[in-house]
Order: sequence, then structure tokens, then C-alpha cells
Amino acid sequence: MMIERRVRRVIEQLRPTIQRDGGDIELVDIMDDTVHIRFHGTCIICPSSEVTLKAGIEQAITSMVPEIKEVIRVP
Repeated sequence: MMIERRVRRVIEQLRPTIQRDGGDIELVDIMDDTVHIRFHGTCIICPSSEVTLKAGIEQAITSMVPEIKEVIRVP
């Protein structure tokens, strides 16, 4: 299965939790072993967004799609 499809599947699983807090995430690109995402809504100003990114989103994606090594936030 394509890496992008698998990454999108993980993001779709995470999205309802993020949306409950007024935010959202968008898959922008996958380059090599790095996923680029963009935050929307309250995630943009949330002081915990980096924790959500690394401890939540990155951990979920890298465990479900082991080819991915890092998830980074883009403006």
C-alpha cells in the first residue's frame, strides 16, 4: 500500500480528536521519510501543539507507517 495512503489513514483516525478541540491538521507533503503537516484552527495558537505534534501525531504515524521517521509542522 502506498505510504501516502497509510499516512492519510492515520491522520483521519486522529482528526476527530483534534477537531473536538477546535483544531485540524492537513497533510501537506511527504518527502523521503518526513511528513509535513499544517495545523489549522486553534492548533495554530495552542501552546500544546508541539506536544500534540511529537507525542501524538508523530508517534502515531511512525508506529503505523515505519518508513516515516519524522513529522514536521509547516506554516
